[in-house]
Amino acid sequence: MSRPRVLALVGLTGTGKTALACAVARRAGAEVISADSMQVYRGMDIGTAKPSRALRGEVPHHAIDVVDPDDPMSAGRFAALAREAADDIVARGRRVIVCGGTGLYARAFAGGLIGGAESDPGLRAELEARDAADLYAELERRDPATARQTPPANKVRVVRALEALQLAGRPVSEQRESHGFSDRPYDVRWLALGLERDTLWRRIEARVERMFAAGLVDEVRGLHAAGYGPELRALKSIGYREVGELLAGRTGEAQARDAITLATRQYAKRQRTWFNAEPGLRWLDATAGAAVLEETALEALG
Repeated sequence: MSRPRVLALVGLTGTGKTALACAVARRAGAEVISADSMQVYRGMDIGTAKPSRALRGEVPHHAIDVVDPDDPMSAGRFAALAREAADDIVARGRRVIVCGGTGLYARAFAGGLIGGAESDPGLRAELEARDAADLYAELERRDPATARQTPPANKVRVVRALEALQLAGRPVSEQRESHGFSDRPYDVRWLALGLERDTLWRRIEARVERMFAAGLVDEVRGLHAAGYGPELRALKSIGYREVGELLAGRTGEAQARDAITLATRQYAKRQRTWFNAEPGLRWLDATAGAAVLEETALEALG
């Protein structure tokens, strides 16, 4: 029996993924599953660039507004609910588009998670506090196969590999081999939107300005007033953390805007690194034009 075709539309923040996904969904009779680790939270709308309710009424979206900010989401939990949504969409005779910039969530949906345990915040913090060269040396010693595929300067991936190794009790390379990528119920076709750096930087700056104009400060103030404090993991995400500092009087608005812009740029760099490692992924220039992008995406969706 053939697997249902799914389009994974991923890539860098601020490149127009949602607009493209909705345009394709309208033409293909598809529904969208959001692969965004922050859009799952209720009440966090402006800072996550969540699709408007009007747009969601026109094009059905899933995996948005499913938990409160004090209810942590994980990649495994996301994959379970996203696959449930995908199965329902397919059963109704419609197509599936997974759209978002959280690479781990998109990958968990497509191929499951290697190793059973996903994360240990305490262990991760302990690893992150260590020197990058020391961490890479340990990875070379304990899992040389994974080390050869991991850039020494990419501390995030080195930490993730060591964390997975310690939690599972065996190297990630061995986990991959035994996993066999067998947990793939969908035929996922990967497209990613990218932009030249200076253009992306300008888009990010404009996006931050729009968020403040739309009421980001009031949104964060309301979350705090509802009991969702800055110590929560969700409220430590980009935008919410910096505005939290603003509301606490530890920074000014201009500094908060600059900090959000910088953090978003750094996040975009990490996204590019992550998606570059995704097998079979095809990058598209987000400035190629709506017609070209839509036709390319429709072809991939099949």
